[in-house]
Amino acid sequence: MRRKCIEGVKRVQKNAKRKTKLKQQQAKQQKHGACLAGKLRTIVPDDSIFNSIKLHGNTNWRPSQLAMLALLWAMAGSRFVTDAFSTAASASQSMFGSVPVTTYQGMMNALIRWTGSFMEVLFKQLQSCMQTMSGEFYCVFGYVPIAFDGSRCTVPRTTANERKFCAANYGNGAYAKATKRKGTKIKPNRHGTAHHQEPQIWITMLWHMGFRLPWRWKLGSSDSSERNHVMEMLDEQEYPGNSLFCGDAGFVGYHFWQKIIAEGYHFMVRVGANASLLAESCDYLLQPDGNVLCWPRDVRSKNNPIRLRLVSVKVGAAEVWLLTSVLSERKLPKAQMIAFYKMRWTIEIEFRGLKQTLDCAKMCCLNPSRSLVELNWSIAAMAVCELLALREQIRMHSRKRPRSKSSWRPQRCSLAQTMRAIRQAITRPEAKPAFGKCLTAMLEQALTDTYIRRASKKSRHLPRPNKKALQPPRVIVLSARERKKIETLKCKTAA
Repeated sequence: MRRKCIEGVKRVQKNAKRKTKLKQQQAKQQKHGACLAGKLRTIVPDDSIFNSIKLHGNTNWRPSQLAMLALLWAMAGSRFVTDAFSTAASASQSMFGSVPVTTYQGMMNALIRWTGSFMEVLFKQLQSCMQTMSGEFYCVFGYVPIAFDGSRCTVPRTTANERKFCAANYGNGAYAKATKRKGTKIKPNRHGTAHHQEPQIWITMLWHMGFRLPWRWKLGSSDSSERNHVMEMLDEQEYPGNSLFCGDAGFVGYHFWQKIIAEGYHFMVRVGANASLLAESCDYLLQPDGNVLCWPRDVRSKNNPIRLRLVSVKVGAAEVWLLTSVLSERKLPKAQMIAFYKMRWTIEIEFRGLKQTLDCAKMCCLNPSRSLVELNWSIAAMAVCELLALREQIRMHSRKRPRSKSSWRPQRCSLAQTMRAIRQAITRPEAKPAFGKCLTAMLEQALTDTYIRRASKKSRHLPRPNKKALQPPRVIVLSARERKKIETLKCKTAA
């Protein structure tokens, strides 16, 4: 009996010590706002990163303050932009001790003027953080893999937005002429609505395939050219020398490929019947790999052909033709090309996260300039949140790696759970978290589910058209006359 009493007393003392230790650890934990402020400071440390931007002498705010407020505004996740500003202003006051601008109108007027300059600084900060996080995911198979693709976000149907973002021929087509005639009935399309175009913003994004993070982006009207956007982004900054740009079938063309090669980078794109190439040997079609030439007729008088490598690979059940500027099969084997192509496809998940998780499928602002500001900072907020989560998860799994082999990969990072943790810190900056529930722990645990899905996610009701088999590119054998012309151009270039 006495022994049981002694054991009971020891158990009570042990529980008391454990509770005291938990309380002490909880007391040492930072508040949500302080923890988030420290993490954001690693990306936007101070005003020194904005030294290249010259401000007006009468500005009452500092660039780092305005950038932090804009990020908090885009992260807040409120349904209305004014409510999001109120939440962001309250969080900024709690986290940084000041609010650079006190009204929503003041913030928007400042961002309309300075968002373009701020984005260039933020691009460099994001890229620098990626480079220092983990070389294992930054450089894949010896290349820095960067995908490019485009998508659209809808904006409210105002007159200003239609003039800014709709196609150039909008208002001059059959729909506009028919609506001017009284009593004319417009035949609805298959969705049950009249044929008309919604004002949309085109997003062209460069996306790091190893970290699955936005590298940089460019916005334009709904009829913008993806290839022109990418060519402009190639001019706007320098990229790592071992960059490999990966794209889908829309990124084809002599001038586009020549631009990437002239800058000293490599590319790999999927091609189909929309590409016309020249084979250097008549037995090309019998070879598993072979060099081909891209030499359109309109450039043959002055420009040399581009020598590329065309490879046919199996991705799932489909046969896909990949064209790359890496001519050596040893430097870019077929297995690595398949891996890069599969990695490139997941940029579509990034666009889905932007439109669904961040609810940016349709912007709220009625003014074109404000719509561009809203979308720019929404993408920036998504990139910053994903970067913070990836950084914590890499640190956690690097500590576990010496003990056991970790199976963690960047694709396990969950944007939805990351935004949930960030928004909790923004809405409750003064709250002190329970032990194990701090922002760092929540970001470490922001992972996708690992269960095996038993049923398909395909819709049962939406009719899907039968997909046509992918067609190979048109490969024409190089004629003797064309060979002679190439030799003449080579001699002129050498001279």
